Amino acid sequence: MKQFLKLLQWTLNAAVFFTLFAFALNNQHEAKVFFFFGTQWRSPMVLIVLIAFAMGMVVGVLGMVPRWWRQRQAAKAGQLSANPTVATGPTEAPHGT
Repeated sequence: MKQFLKLLQWTLNAAVFFTLFAFALNNQHEAKVFFFFGTQWRSPMVLIVLIAFAMGMVVGVLGMVPRWWRQRQAAKAGQLSANPTVATGPTEAPHGT
């Protein structure tokens, strides 16, 4: 069963690769990106799409950095303390006194 799943995964990976490769071959037309003050950049469309995708990935990773740092600091504080349980938030006060 594991071998079948590995074969299926490789087949899906190959299908995605060849689909993207065909996309790249079909989009070799020159495209223009217009910037401010009348400047422009001419490049193959597939390169422009690839750069836009990479910039989106960079923005996504940079957006995750603060949360990653907080989780890393919480994990370090949990390892250094005598009590390994880390509080996840403020505790609720009992209802009624």
